[in-house]
Amino acid sequence: MEELEDTVIDQPEEGELYEHHRIVVDRGQEMVRIDKYLQSRLEGVSRNKIQAAAKAGCIVVNGKAVKSNYRIKPLDVISVLLPEPPHNFELLPEDIPFNITYEDEDVLVVDKQAGLVVHPGVGNYTGTLLNGLLYYYQGKTDANGEPIEPRLVHRIDKDTTGLLLVAKTEGAQAVLAKQFFEHTIERKYLALVWGDFAENTGTIEGNLGRSPKDRRVMCVYPKDDTLPEEQQRGKHAVTHYRVVERFGYVTLVECVLETGRTHQIRAHMRHIGHPLFSDAAYGGNEILKGTTFSKYKQFVDNCFTLMPRQALHARVLGFEHPTTHQHLHFESPMPADFEAVLAKWRNYSKSVQLD
Repeated sequence: MEELEDTVIDQPEEGELYEHHRIVVDRGQEMVRIDKYLQSRLEGVSRNKIQAAAKAGCIVVNGKAVKSNYRIKPLDVISVLLPEPPHNFELLPEDIPFNITYEDEDVLVVDKQAGLVVHPGVGNYTGTLLNGLLYYYQGKTDANGEPIEPRLVHRIDKDTTGLLLVAKTEGAQAVLAKQFFEHTIERKYLALVWGDFAENTGTIEGNLGRSPKDRRVMCVYPKDDTLPEEQQRGKHAVTHYRVVERFGYVTLVECVLETGRTHQIRAHMRHIGHPLFSDAAYGGNEILKGTTFSKYKQFVDNCFTLMPRQALHARVLGFEHPTTHQHLHFESPMPADFEAVLAKWRNYSKSVQLD
């Protein structure tokens, strides 16, 4: 039986903004440059973007990275990693404030505030960080006199605070996307979750996919070892956690992402019975641990009022610079609302006898 060409696209919905293509070249395909071939196969992708991906080592043929002038052969197996899939709507600059932690000619590190959507999508086509970045770079040029076009390589949830990495060139975007894809980016989050832990450290592993009951949230699905990865329900996800501070009814934990799936920490923590404090989407905005006393209920309600969002902060970001190859490491201070809630729990846990 003749082997047919196929294209498989693996595009994470949140976290890393890239798409992964696998293409098996048809038996009758003539030998042409791979950048020309991919431009004809991948809709809406420019040849410059393909060439930047090749330069970053993001185009692999039969298990080996190739240059953009590689000439494809019949039955070649091509793997392509492309950052930031194309969109079908116009992006407009908007004057939206954001906090800059670091910037050079290639990258920008933003310390995102709560309530700011990172990337336009359904229901949020304006008012996003990307709109603000377009405004910030409007009229600015790079060292070669070319307009600066900010490019996202990952994103964090609207109400999650903390560090976010932005590329300023197509080449930098391709290199950074490869680091995210290969899980070499350092990311640490602080999360306040319901309940106490028997152990100080642990790992949560479970495929994440959309809930059949509510498409806005993610569920953990068991892995079926009889099926290949592309046929699994949900996408492979791993979260490591470490207890930082215990307050009896809630616990501050540090989470290290091995993968970067939609709502990964929020869904994984709910899965093991520790929803994030004040996380309405995952049931954390109710009193899940503690006493029945009215004073306690009032205390927790006051905390919810102080921080009416999930208690999650992207505290640490580390990566290899796409041009200098130097390892850069950044830390973000705890936002005021999160710090205020922690202070209240510290005082409460010291002043009462916990169950």
